[in-house]
Amino acid sequence: MVEAIATARGIRTSAQKAGLVLELIRGKNVNQALATLQFTRKMIARDIAKVLRSAVANVQQQEAFSGDIDRLYISAAYANQGPSAKRVRPAPMGRAYRVVKRTAHLTVQVAERPMKIAKVATEGDAAAASKPARAKKSPARKTAGAKA
Repeated sequence: MVEAIATARGIRTSAQKAGLVLELIRGKNVNQALATLQFTRKMIARDIAKVLRSAVANVQQQEAFSGDIDRLYISAAYANQGPSAKRVRPAPMGRAYRVVKRTAHLTVQVAERPMKIAKVATEGDAAAASKPARAKKSPARKTAGAKA
C-alpha cells in the first residue's frame, strides 16, 4: 500500500478551526474531498486543498504507485497547534489586554486503497450455492399466562 504525507506549517489560523474542516474530508476519496473543500465556506479550506494536492503529488512521485488517482483516499488529516504570537492591545484605564495570534500545522496523509480481487468459484462452491438453505427450527416456547 502506497502512502504519502504533506504538511503545511505555520498557517495563520487556530488548530481548532482547521480541525473542523479536516473532519469533513477524513476518510473520503481525494476527488470527493477536493470537491467538498471547494464548496466549504471557510477560509482555511483553500490552504487544506493546497496541502491535499501536495500529498497527491507526493504519492505520484513514488515508484510503487499504480497511477490510478481514483483509488487514493485520505487516511489521516489533522491540525496541530503551532507557535503563538503574543501581542498587546490597549485597554481602558491604562491597562493592556493580551492578544494571542495562533498558528497551526496542517497534515494530510493520502493512501491507496487495495485492489479488490474477485474470488474464483470452485466446483464445491457451485454445489453449495445450488442447494437451498434450510431454516432452523426454533424451540417451542412455554406460555405461562394462559391457565384454564
